[in-house]
Amino acid sequence: MTKVAVLLGGRSSEREISLISGKGCADALREEGFDVVEIDPSLGDFPAALQAAKPDVAFNALHGRYGEDGCVQGLLELLRIPYTHSGVLSSALAMHKQYTKDVYQAAGLPIVKSLVVDRRAAAAQHLLEPPYVVKPVNEGSSVGVFIIRKGDNRPPEALGSDQWNLTDLMMVEEFVPGRELTVAVMGSQALAVTEITTELAFYDYEAKYAAGGSKHTLPAPIPGHVATEAMQLAERAHAALGCRGVSRTDFRYDDTDGKHRLILLETNTQPGMTPTSLVPEQAAYKGLSYRALCRWILEDASCDR
Repeated sequence: MTKVAVLLGGRSSEREISLISGKGCADALREEGFDVVEIDPSLGDFPAALQAAKPDVAFNALHGRYGEDGCVQGLLELLRIPYTHSGVLSSALAMHKQYTKDVYQAAGLPIVKSLVVDRRAAAAQHLLEPPYVVKPVNEGSSVGVFIIRKGDNRPPEALGSDQWNLTDLMMVEEFVPGRELTVAVMGSQALAVTEITTELAFYDYEAKYAAGGSKHTLPAPIPGHVATEAMQLAERAHAALGCRGVSRTDFRYDDTDGKHRLILLETNTQPGMTPTSLVPEQAAYKGLSYRALCRWILEDASCDR
């Protein structure tokens, strides 16, 4: 029987979501007949725990820093344990929002203007004409994101606070009006386009994971040619970053004032696998159950990704 180490939890700001994702994946893989052990890298000596478990393969259900940024991937390469999702380089690139945009730009993918600055500089004055967005350069799940609206006199004071516990490097990015879309890519094939709406201020951490925090409309109610373009762009982003397994690319679709433009925001190399997550929904829409999706991700595992 294949022994699987499901990696979950970790030390990032997305720890709680990773615990839910990992538990769901572990249970699904047990139901599929695999011998599963759950390992939380934040508890004790992680390399020793991996070596003691002697897994045939690692299912990486970690989100955020240390699990999605190439760190764990590098350790698994050193230990020669086959693992799921993207490899060291693509994980590191996709986790850093500016490096992601550099790759997008080189691949001819549509992005908007941005700059990376220290959070205190972003707190001191408007560095772009409002409206604009400020977000940590290497966090996920919309942790630490602020939208500065037209008419706001100054940036959020929290950016300059001594209580700030995220990275000091922030991306200041042009705000794109319109609609929130996302596309999952499995292997090299886009699955579908989902539109995300929320009654909250924007699609933040609470909207992503709280019950009823957001509404997912699948397929997205957009023109067919826009859906086709979004899926093609997601496939190109997946390929340009060198992603493997499953990824998910997020877009803004600006259809205001008669415009029709798609803007890429970021690509997630370790998409959520919680009950409210987007990738399992898109897989189900294409006829793939949660258990079958977990099995596919696992069977795609390898070293040298």
